[in-house]
Amino acid sequence: MTTTTEFKLQDLLELCASTDVAPNCAAKVEKDGLSLAVYHLDDGYYVTDDACTHGPGSLSEGYIDGDIIECDFHNGAFNIRTGEVVTPPCMIPLRTYAVHTIDGKVYIDPKQPSLAADLAGVCPRQQSA
Repeated sequence: MTTTTEFKLQDLLELCASTDVAPNCAAKVEKDGLSLAVYHLDDGYYVTDDACTHGPGSLSEGYIDGDIIECDFHNGAFNIRTGEVVTPPCMIPLRTYAVHTIDGKVYIDPKQPSLAADLAGVCPRQQSA
C-alpha cells in the first residue's frame, strides 16, 4: 500500500474494484499487457507482478501468510510489501507497484515501485517500455 499525496489520476491504471479481492487473498488481474497479483492484506492493498521470478508459478494462486506470498510451484516466497525474496529458490526480487484505492477501486502507478520497496532499497525488476 502506498500513502503518498503526489500523484496524477491520469497516470494511474485502474485494476479492479476493491471488493473483487477478499481479505487475506490475492486475485490475478491482466491489464495493458501486465499480469499482476492484487493482494488484500489487513492494512490495505498491494500489487506485484503475478509471475514468480524463479519459474512458471502464478503468485495470485500462491499461499499468503501475513505479508508473505509463497509460490505454489516451488515454494519460494516473497515479501508482498517490498518484493524482497524471503525463501529460496527465488533469488530475484519481485516487481511491486505504488497502489492507490480511490472510490472503491484499486489503481497502480505502473511507473512507480511501492513505497515499502523504495524504502527497503529493493531494486525491482525493470519493465520493458
